[in-house]
Amino acid sequence: MPHILTSCRRVIVGLVLASAIGVPLGVLIGLYRSLESALSALFQFLRMISPLSWMPLAVMVLGIGDLPVYFLLTVAAIWPILLNTAAGVNAVDRSWLTLAHSLCATRGETVFQIILPAILSHLLTGFRLAIGIIWIVLVPAEMLGVSAGLGYYILDTRDRLAYSELMAVILVIGAIGYLLDWGLRLAHRSWTHQD
Repeated sequence: MPHILTSCRRVIVGLVLASAIGVPLGVLIGLYRSLESALSALFQFLRMISPLSWMPLAVMVLGIGDLPVYFLLTVAAIWPILLNTAAGVNAVDRSWLTLAHSLCATRGETVFQIILPAILSHLLTGFRLAIGIIWIVLVPAEMLGVSAGLGYYILDTRDRLAYSELMAVILVIGAIGYLLDWGLRLAHRSWTHQD
């Protein structure tokens, strides 16, 4: 149980960090076409690099422990969040933004009262994709010298030749991943029906 809680904590931290970077950047890219044009090639290039490719560099720069794990999970989750946010902002009816401007709404009011509610469906899709990717990257990331977590526990059971425990951990990983996806799918469906 402590390994599950540790892994879930890491997933939450990775998702929060990716959201803190991806959502504002996605909103900016969606609002400003010139920014999208300038950054599109760079983002597509970086997006194609597997998050696990960053493992040696993450350990070299951040050492062992939680920091490189958080870095890898953030890198894994940022792209679906950023791209879905930008797509959502692109889909917002521009007449709403014009109306907000004519009513002297501040940029903050426009973002929080018009844009974010309008793109919530896109955000939930981005979070769902991000959770799936994070959950896949989590296990190998937790093999980077941490002392707890499901990835660590897999190595531990392998070293102890405890194959029944190893199979149980694999089943738990699949079950938790399924439940996370199911929860986000349910949230997305309820928001869509509410719309």
